[in-house]
Amino acid sequence: MKQIFTLLICITAGLKGFSQAQPANQTYNFSITDCINYAFEHKDSVLNASLDVKNADYRVKEIIGQGFPQISGSASFQDYIKIPTTLLPGEFFGAPAGTFIPVKFGVKYQSNVGANASQLLFDPSYIVGLQGRKTYKELYSRAYTRSKIDASVNVTKAYYQVLVSNEQIKLLDANIAQLKQQVDQTTAQNKQGFVEKIDVDRIAVQYNNLITTRENTLRLLALNYQLLKFQIGMPIEYNLTLKEGLDNVKLNDNVAETVTDTTFYKNRIEFGLLETSLQLSRFDLKRIKGQFLPTLTANAAYTGSYQNNSFGTLYNNSFPSSYIGLTLNVPIFSGFQRTNRVRQSEIAVQKSMNNLYSLKNALSLQASQAKVVYFNGIQSLNNQKRNQELAREVLRVSKIKYQQGVGSSIEVTQAQTALESADNQYIQSLYDALVSKVDLDKAYGRIQ
Repeated sequence: MKQIFTLLICITAGLKGFSQAQPANQTYNFSITDCINYAFEHKDSVLNASLDVKNADYRVKEIIGQGFPQISGSASFQDYIKIPTTLLPGEFFGAPAGTFIPVKFGVKYQSNVGANASQLLFDPSYIVGLQGRKTYKELYSRAYTRSKIDASVNVTKAYYQVLVSNEQIKLLDANIAQLKQQVDQTTAQNKQGFVEKIDVDRIAVQYNNLITTRENTLRLLALNYQLLKFQIGMPIEYNLTLKEGLDNVKLNDNVAETVTDTTFYKNRIEFGLLETSLQLSRFDLKRIKGQFLPTLTANAAYTGSYQNNSFGTLYNNSFPSSYIGLTLNVPIFSGFQRTNRVRQSEIAVQKSMNNLYSLKNALSLQASQAKVVYFNGIQSLNNQKRNQELAREVLRVSKIKYQQGVGSSIEVTQAQTALESADNQYIQSLYDALVSKVDLDKAYGRIQ
């Protein structure tokens, strides 16, 4: 019983220590830049790309190591339970011709200890590998940059989504406040007999719909916050608030028209990646062509041999041997395998050049499309702003006419519906313009 009690105390103490070791829910107040920097340090895709850069560095060191001396050691031990027997011609021992005498050569115990060393003196493939090591590392460095750009784009769009949802809630709160006032006024007028009950019901229906829309938007806002935390690699249970608002986002009407850089594609990381891949293909072609040349290697070995019929004195006497030498490997004929490999590599280089040309055209088309989409988005946003103001003015006039008895409640209801529709279209246009701004910056290589 005492042991069980002691065990329970240990378990309780361990659980308490574990709970204290767990981080409490943390709160962060981030700008867009803060979110992007956080993603660079915590997003799995960025972290994995960073690990690929380190892995490429180790791969380069592995290639360099092939030119260093290669040294290996070996050791062996044999216990001949039965010593091998060799048949010798009987004539050697005075026996009749055609007969054989069994003779055992060797000893019961044998052991060998040796070391081998080789040094690469000349190998064209190794030389080309050294020439291409910088390009190889550059490929993964640019892939890392691409991961950071993708993370930056995704985080910015998710950040804008939260800002737009907050703006939508503000518009809903304003509409709910003015509609609540209208509901109260209409209800009071109905009690005094100035308006019919149906007028109250119409307004009440709109008011209830707005309340429901706001509740749904709040739930979507919470989901958008979770999406933003996911994009930056933050645990969902952490608390995140935004430091910036829509006022900090500059949407310039003339940006799309002033884009005149014709060499912008060189700023795109995708173009740089394909250029690096093309360079690696050329190095591979040189490596394969180098296989037509001979290779030269220096070799050295030392072996200590021990033999004895007694295990206790096996290592008392050594019979060493050693050598140094050169190995020249001259390729003569391989069934045209090397020639065909060269042709395949030449085709790979040509395909990379074709892909690079096609990518240049694709990036130009993407930039043109992004410019048009952004310009259209700005125009739509400005138009929706005007529609929003007009809808708000129509609602104001309709309410005045209704209060003065020269308008109907249906006009007020329709004007309220038109304002809600204008608000929704404004919110959608706002988000589309913000997203198109991000796409435009990415298309012209401004996001690095």
